[in-house]
Amino acid sequence: MNRFTFNLKAWRPALDKTGIPRGRENGMHALRHFYASVLLDAGESIKALSEYLGHHDPGFTLRTYTHLMPSSEKRTREAVNRAFEDDPKTDDGPTTAQGG
Repeated sequence: MNRFTFNLKAWRPALDKTGIPRGRENGMHALRHFYASVLLDAGESIKALSEYLGHHDPGFTLRTYTHLMPSSEKRTREAVNRAFEDDPKTDDGPTTAQGG
C-alpha cells in the first residue's frame, strides 16, 4: 500500500475518530519512529533497521536513533553473564570457540 494513500484513507480518519489532533507528533513520521524504537528495543541491528527504513547509510540511522539505545550496556552485561552460566541454555558459550 502506498504510504500517502494509507495516511489519507486510514491514518488521518483514525486520528479524527479518536479525537487525537493531527500533526507531526501524531503522524506517520511518529509511527515510523515508534517502529524503529520497538525494533531497537528488541535488539535488532542498526544495519537491518537501516534497510527496513530505506536508509542508504546505516550511519545516518545510528545518528538518528542512537538515543533510543540506552539499554545496550545492560544487554551487553546480560549476554556476557549468560555465556558464563554454569548451565547455559545453548551450546554456543565460550568453549564452542575452542572446538569443544
